[in-house]
Amino acid sequence: MKTRPIRLGLVDSGLSASQEKHVVAGRGFSTDTKEQTIVDALGHGTAVCDVILHYAPKIALYNAQVFEGRGVTTAASVAAAIDWLVQEKVPVINLSLGLREDRAILKEACAKAVAADIILIAAAPAQGRATYPSAYPGVIRTTGDARCAVGEISFLDSVQADFGGCARGISPDQTPPQVRQVRQGRPKMQGSGGQA
Repeated sequence: MKTRPIRLGLVDSGLSASQEKHVVAGRGFSTDTKEQTIVDALGHGTAVCDVILHYAPKIALYNAQVFEGRGVTTAASVAAAIDWLVQEKVPVINLSLGLREDRAILKEACAKAVAADIILIAAAPAQGRATYPSAYPGVIRTTGDARCAVGEISFLDSVQADFGGCARGISPDQTPPQVRQVRQGRPKMQGSGGQA
């Protein structure tokens, strides 16, 4: 019996050109893309996709691009991406992002997805205020856990998150971003770091 690849919706900054071969369907949800996807200018979606492809190389991806050249999006764009993936009947949606404010349009889109038995996985901060969509009911909240090695997952069941995973990606030699001094003497993060 031949098994079908898992279908996963990736709501992020897009993919690299080499990752496009794994895409079943793609659509842009930023005002600049006008429904067309473009090559990932931020690199975040590409990095997330690298991890996914490492563990599931035959996955069928649905590329829902909500970021472009800047790491900024709107609740309406994310909600529209989720709605599209629900229409496409994608069973799992990954949202490695977090918006600071609760928005009715995003809450409603997540509720529709959960009601359709779609698994929503969203980034949650390790500390501080909750972010959305991870704070909505039925959404699996994930964060980086420095205690996890590559390939490990921790069950946190905390106020912040349900699960944690290796914060270094898929390379055991990869280290977190280094702190360096800037001219005013304050530390600044170098590399991609920060919250998803």
